[in-house]
Amino acid sequence: MITPAFDITQDSDFLIITIRVPYARVSEFDIYIDGDDFKFYAKPYFLRLTLPGRIVEDGRQIATYNADDGSSNDAPEDEEEEEFDWQIDQTPFEEPSSDALKSQCSYGFGNLRVGVFGRLQEELNDIIDLRDPDVTPAPDRTQRRLEVEKTKFDPDHYLADLFEDDNIQHLLKYKPWWVEGQSGASSSSAESQDIRVTFTEKEKEQLRKFTNKSYLLNKKAEEPVYLSLIDLLLAYCYEVRVTEGERNVESAWNIRKLSATLSWFENYRSVTEVLVSFGRRVLCYPLHRNFCLVTKAIQDTCVVLRTGKAAILKCLLDIHEIFQENDPAYILNDLYVKDYCVWIQKVKSKKVSGLSDCLQATTISKADLGLELEELEEAATLVQEEEKLLEASDDDPRQPAALITSETSSSSDSSETEYTSSDEEDETGSAVTELPDSSDTLQEEAAAPLIRVVDNTENHQDAAAGSDSHLVHTSVPLQAPVSTEEKVQEAIVKQESPKRQSNAAAAPTPDKSQECTVQPAPSPEPKQRTREFLEVAPTMMNRLHIVGPPEEEEADDKLMSVG
Repeated sequence: MITPAFDITQDSDFLIITIRVPYARVSEFDIYIDGDDFKFYAKPYFLRLTLPGRIVEDGRQIATYNADDGSSNDAPEDEEEEEFDWQIDQTPFEEPSSDALKSQCSYGFGNLRVGVFGRLQEELNDIIDLRDPDVTPAPDRTQRRLEVEKTKFDPDHYLADLFEDDNIQHLLKYKPWWVEGQSGASSSSAESQDIRVTFTEKEKEQLRKFTNKSYLLNKKAEEPVYLSLIDLLLAYCYEVRVTEGERNVESAWNIRKLSATLSWFENYRSVTEVLVSFGRRVLCYPLHRNFCLVTKAIQDTCVVLRTGKAAILKCLLDIHEIFQENDPAYILNDLYVKDYCVWIQKVKSKKVSGLSDCLQATTISKADLGLELEELEEAATLVQEEEKLLEASDDDPRQPAALITSETSSSSDSSETEYTSSDEEDETGSAVTELPDSSDTLQEEAAAPLIRVVDNTENHQDAAAGSDSHLVHTSVPLQAPVSTEEKVQEAIVKQESPKRQSNAAAAPTPDKSQECTVQPAPSPEPKQRTREFLEVAPTMMNRLHIVGPPEEEEADDKLMSVG
């Protein structure tokens, strides 16, 4: 709470208490009188006085408020709506010296305000983004604003409104009151257009409450005033369009957030700076973040300025009403909006028309906003194209039917060729030894390396006499890899011995391949044996195929399969 400055005077009939409460809400005063106790509250001010005598309430007490200096002369009856702690501690207010005020930074309409937030900063943190405005110069405000906007920009939100823009397109078709007023216009002069703008009784009552005063602004101070007016109108036009003329609880927040004049006390130097600032804030803060809404708001503002001072005043009165109903945004009325409502009535129409032409001649692009929008959109478009390609590939079959038919016919031709070749070999007297599928052997003996040796020599003659093919598994010593071919030849010789032939003839013959398999004699060693197989194919004579690492071989535990 802030203790306001006050004075006490007395005449023969009344005790007059003058309290200075600048930037307070006039509609929310609370006064409590009980004997010699006087208490006053108007957010964010509180005053408690204990008088030397009792105060008489006989119905003649009155209260007045001076809007120019924010002073109140009052002693009305108490009309509290809720309980309030009147015993709060208070510190007497001390007016700052003129030298201290000169050292502080200015803000508000025409930079005519100074020292306001020195005492109200804690109460008004919710309505402005700038902290310590009394000690922050204009260049630092701009730099801080740009940094905050960069952190607030959300690429996902922007891309969502860009590609899913059904609601955006609906808002772009809305026609506000200033566009409808232009439809029947035949004259382009500002004076004739001002006549078509009408004010309601409520707006006329607002105008009567304003104090008629003049503003002495030099050329240096006048330029930021005109540029800030464009900033206010841009924020207001955006708000009217996205709400379709129906204000809501977020209207005050939208206007003050989109206007850097209201939220950062920005001092613009050109129209381009105004448009860039507005565009960046549209893409960072409100619900609908689309660059088309930025360009549409600029067009709406051009129409309002071309319509004339009456249309501008009507927009400012609507902003004033929105802020007056919102706590604590009403403070912005005292800093900016109310002064604009009084000042615009005395501005020359020619200057307003020139301001409209300047705004219409100024354009901005997405690249001017400094948010890398074009790169972001290009990357998002590439991602969409890749997703479409993936979806298309998932919908199509993995292999065309024509390709499957071609492969089938090719496989059939290959099979016929193999069978024909096999028949020719049979006719010439070369018996082909059929071996069991190596994959079945590997499944049964997964841990054993496989070496198979198949011979196409005299054993085929023996096989023709006895059985179609003989498959013998035996354990043979396997030496170093350098003598592998010698071992194969030795294995072939052993296989040709009568003993091996008799053992092979005694072995049972399978039904499918007419192969017989003889298991080796059990080894006296208790450990599990690791075996390898040698396969000699009839068509690949004396060739060795080794499967498995040679370092795991054991000399006494190798099995050789000889066809």
